[in-house]
Order: sequence, then structure tokens, then C-alpha cells
Amino acid sequence: MHNWRKSSYSGPEAECVEVALAPVVRIRDTKDRPGGTLEITTRSWDALLADLTRR
Repeated sequence: MHNWRKSSYSGPEAECVEVALAPVVRIRDTKDRPGGTLEITTRSWDALLADLTRR
């Protein structure tokens, strides 16, 4: 079981993604939760967040 998290900026009907942080980071679309997940390394996740905060 994964502990999925959604942004606090998202409303109840907002279209966004959810993230489960674990040894492998899992990302899924809130509109299609059973549709699968994107899995990336925690290193890649950290790099993505660092890049987004620089913008």
C-alpha cells in the first residue's frame, strides 16, 4: 500500500497528479488512478524538484 499525496493547492475537483514517496517515487493522474503509474528514482525526483524551484 502506498501513501499517495496530492498538492494542498488542489481542490476536490482539481485535475492534478498524486505522488507516493518511497524507495521508488510513484506518480499517477488523479483522473485515471487505475491507469498506471510513472516510477522514477528518488534521485530523479530530487532533481526535478530542484529544477522547478529554480524557475
